[in-house]
Amino acid sequence: QVQLVGSGGGLVQPGGSLRLSCVASGDISSIYVMGWYRQAPGKQRELVATITTGGSTDYADSVKGRFTISRDNGKNTVYLQMNSLKPEDTAVYYCNVELSTRSRVRIRSWGQGTQVTVSS
Repeated sequence: QVQLVGSGGGLVQPGGSLRLSCVASGDISSIYVMGWYRQAPGKQRELVATITTGGSTDYADSVKGRFTISRDNGKNTVYLQMNSLKPEDTAVYYCNVELSTRSRVRIRSWGQGTQVTVSS
């Protein structure tokens, strides 16, 4: 069993910053792609950013230049630094990890979600 625990969400004013963290633990052999997705009320879940084991990153156009994804492979942790936040960034943010278990089964696992609200 794999657990992903996210943290760091909250309420912030427009133009402010937040840093999200997500730690993976449990039956893990190797972690491949780590990423963040978000879902706003009434909208579909969308990709925010991903990062590979080697550090290659990909971002949604809407967050490029404002958000930075990073990871600490030794801690099985992925981060999302969010700067210059806008009201349209308000959503529940989910971490997602592609990994293999000790029995070599490759899966994608989701965190429980953390609320980010950008409002004055």
